Amino acid sequence: DKIMDSFWERVPYICIAITVFVIFWLLTKLFKFFIRKTLENRSYTRQNLVLVLNRVGSTFILFFGFLIALVIAIPGFTPSQLIGALGIGSVAIGFAFKDIFQNLLSGILILLSEPFRIGDDIVVNGLEGNVEDIQIRATFLRSPDGRRIVIPNATVYTSAVIVNNAYQRRRCEFVVGIGYEDDMQKAKKIIMDILDRNLNVLSQPGFSVNVTALADFSINLTVRWWVNTTETTTSASISEIQELVVTAFDEKGISIPYPVQEVKVYRGDQSDNTENSD
Repeated sequence: DKIMDSFWERVPYICIAITVFVIFWLLTKLFKFFIRKTLENRSYTRQNLVLVLNRVGSTFILFFGFLIALVIAIPGFTPSQLIGALGIGSVAIGFAFKDIFQNLLSGILILLSEPFRIGDDIVVNGLEGNVEDIQIRATFLRSPDGRRIVIPNATVYTSAVIVNNAYQRRRCEFVVGIGYEDDMQKAKKIIMDILDRNLNVLSQPGFSVNVTALADFSINLTVRWWVNTTETTTSASISEIQELVVTAFDEKGISIPYPVQEVKVYRGDQSDNTENSD
């Protein structure tokens, strides 16, 4: 009876505690709403800092509301008691959650230092994709073939990261081979004219065509030029220039050789074969 009486005495406090927690939960939603509105403003340069405030701030608000609710609902409860309870077995908990804490800290550092942003195309440990989200635990990429890649933040933070679209101008290049019997200067001029006429090829930095190898079957020419990534992609520009080069070479009589193997069969002396047959 005393237990039930004590419970019914605490019911109003429990209801108040639940109400307080719900209020803080709604405050968290309101906080995230304002953060999302800020993120939609693309003119704001510190987008990752806003994400840090969103993740850390909303967690702090909800945890603070949880502590207040516990103080109201449980008689004699203080936050110091919770801290003391968490101290028990802290070493074991630390070992168990080492990777989690490492990813958590790495995620915060990534969001604060901004080596890349959401929407950037990056390469991490050979994995390439568009950054969809940077969470506290992991970074989410969308690969060019439409797959989701989840990389722990600790791996991202400690690895070399290539940001493909960090700068508007990017260099494109490919190698094309011509035959040793072809006019090398004529082939170079054909390619230079194609690059000069193409609207997506930037005049500065300048484009170039250089002999880079004397291969077994061809003279290899390396073609290099720069494009503005806000107007076209490197892959699209490379494909376009390659098609134009192949078509122009075919029209101008410039060959693009391919490896050829000659197989010679020696039959030996026919007279010896006749004697052996006898």
